[in-house]
Amino acid sequence: MTTIQEKLADSLLVLKQLQNKDGPAVLKSSEISRTHLERLLSRGFIQEVMKGWYISSRPNRAAGDTTNWYTSYWYFISKYANARFGQEWCLSAEQSLSLYSGNRTVPGQIIIRSPRASNNAVLLMYNTSLLDLKTTVAVPVYREPLFGLNLYTLPEALIECSPDFFRLDSVTARTCLSMLPDVADILKIVLEKGQTTKAGRLAGAFRNIGHTNAADEMMNTMKSLGYAVREEDPFADRSIIAYSRITSPYVMRLKLMWNKMRDTVIAHFPETRQVHVNVEACLKGIEAQYKSDAYHSLSIEGYKVTDDLIEKVRSAHWKPDADASDAGQRNAMAARGYWQAFQAVKESVKKILTGGNPGEVVGSDHRVWYRELFAPSVAVGLLKPSDLVGYRTHQVYISGAKHTPLNPEAVREAVPILFELLKDESDARVRAVLGHFVFVYIHPYMDGNGRIARFLMNAMLVSGGYDWTVIPVERRQEYMSALEKASVGGDITEFTLFLTSLLQKSSFTSSPVLPEK
Repeated sequence: MTTIQEKLADSLLVLKQLQNKDGPAVLKSSEISRTHLERLLSRGFIQEVMKGWYISSRPNRAAGDTTNWYTSYWYFISKYANARFGQEWCLSAEQSLSLYSGNRTVPGQIIIRSPRASNNAVLLMYNTSLLDLKTTVAVPVYREPLFGLNLYTLPEALIECSPDFFRLDSVTARTCLSMLPDVADILKIVLEKGQTTKAGRLAGAFRNIGHTNAADEMMNTMKSLGYAVREEDPFADRSIIAYSRITSPYVMRLKLMWNKMRDTVIAHFPETRQVHVNVEACLKGIEAQYKSDAYHSLSIEGYKVTDDLIEKVRSAHWKPDADASDAGQRNAMAARGYWQAFQAVKESVKKILTGGNPGEVVGSDHRVWYRELFAPSVAVGLLKPSDLVGYRTHQVYISGAKHTPLNPEAVREAVPILFELLKDESDARVRAVLGHFVFVYIHPYMDGNGRIARFLMNAMLVSGGYDWTVIPVERRQEYMSALEKASVGGDITEFTLFLTSLLQKSSFTSSPVLPEK
């Protein structure tokens, strides 16, 4: 007689066969028997998205955990749209531009255009929804290769997006304008359709980003062919980044985000009273923060640590090779790694306080911090030495976050840009806030990103005369929410105010600063 466990195993095998090779399973009820469906649903291995549609899940997921949905989202949209509309569909121009610019954040509502649609809004999971809009489809469509999404081509999307888009999402709009290889790709379309208003708007947009040749080419060509065109700048502000043709959207997106956010940081982050102190005294002050910093930083990441464990791993009493109880403890590995990394960070701070450029020092040393964080796991055989070399080679997702970190190829383009921005940034407040934010936005490693980001933040704070600042685990939700708002909405205000609220509880009088030159 077949056991319950064997029946469940059979159902899981069916689920595995339906799973994407690069992502989670998205199931239509017609693809699986009712018996398997009910068994998997009752055991928590799948979740219902909407009537007749399911995604794979984890039985031990916490109530309200959105990770499975955000991980599956784009796979679901692609499969659902193909099932309903065949190939006669595409996403909106605005969503197409967002994806072209490297932003895969899950939107509150997705719009699918199709002549076979019914103008119907469907509520999906966790306050997301889908609107199928009965209308024409862009011709030709671009088939996005990762998820199989149908998008407007880049020129068509720039032409057809709402005029408000340039003002509401200027980072995406400017990134996409900089990606266009030839303005002729737009000119051919607007000439064929006689779209003079849109031509004038795009000419103004090109001039705004500093691409004057494209703006002049559009205006001169349209006028020479008898069209009356009035140039109009659709952006709310001027771009302060010099135009350059880009092939990677991530590089431009990071630069635009940095320049857009830095004024907000400066406006809300208090200046410190600069007090020059002895470097060694400063380092001793940082060391005095170790126990509190380790407890809170590790606890934020879900590790269970105690004062005794923190003290044990920084002493000679911690011997993983001889003590199997320690070697088998994930918490002990994390605590020991944190202590080793903390020492490396202090060395980096010393370099900064003795004249090193903060961005250059951290750009070089963050790899050392990462290796020290996970060296204990290598020592006991939990990781291979090669695991500590380079950045991640797989996609990662952040639990409960709509923001999707950059893909592995983009990470290699984006990280050098972050440290270039840090190197060139003169304001320590901006280096601290945006350095932390952008590092976790990129998420360059498979693990340890939050801890390294907080190390980076504190190195930058100390470089500008501020105290080493501990982010308390009791405020974890507030901390994560502020980062999510910056990642998804592009608003750094909440995160800046969160950090300043912590600074206000610390003394400014013992903080070191770089000597005046």
